Amino acid sequence: MAGPTLVPPPLEPLELRPADGEWLVRLAADAVRARLTGERADGRVPRPAALRRLGSSFVTLECAGLLRGCIGTLEAVRPLYRDVARNATRAMTDPRMEPLGVEEWPALAVSVAVLGPSEPLPARRLADLLRQLRPHVDGLVLSAGRRQATFLPAVWEKLPDPADFVAALLVKGGWAPDRLPPGATMRRYTTAEFHAEAATA
Repeated sequence: MAGPTLVPPPLEPLELRPADGEWLVRLAADAVRARLTGERADGRVPRPAALRRLGSSFVTLECAGLLRGCIGTLEAVRPLYRDVARNATRAMTDPRMEPLGVEEWPALAVSVAVLGPSEPLPARRLADLLRQLRPHVDGLVLSAGRRQATFLPAVWEKLPDPADFVAALLVKGGWAPDRLPPGATMRRYTTAEFHAEAATA
């Protein structure tokens, strides 16, 4: 019997119910568990249409409060549920840190951020960009040349001042922290975020 078919991408932001978010977090946790143990992951296709639409996501893994991986996609190129599973396994080997180990599973926390549509932020100077940002709401993508860097809205919790937020993002992208690089383009987006302890997801 054929499973649910792929639903065409929406023109409006995905509307996810709390139950959809819980399903995505369980999916991410299951993908990590399967990779750690060598067992088979749950490959069922979700019934809710929103989870089968093209979507982009970030998956963050933390162990005892320490970041252990954060990987995502900025463009919607695959069904949302597949994007989450893919990013969960990729986050386990985030190149910025040591690979996740099976001994970390009991204390592992999983977060899934589903990105909404992005919109351009016209700014020629750093001050213009800072005035347009909405703290604790906006994620930001900054691109210049072949470089690109992003911060999720969750980063505002650690960097609540817009100047600090943008300066840290510029450093992350390899640019000077006190000015926009030549030819820079900026886009902002919002996210729907869901969290759970991996062992109980």
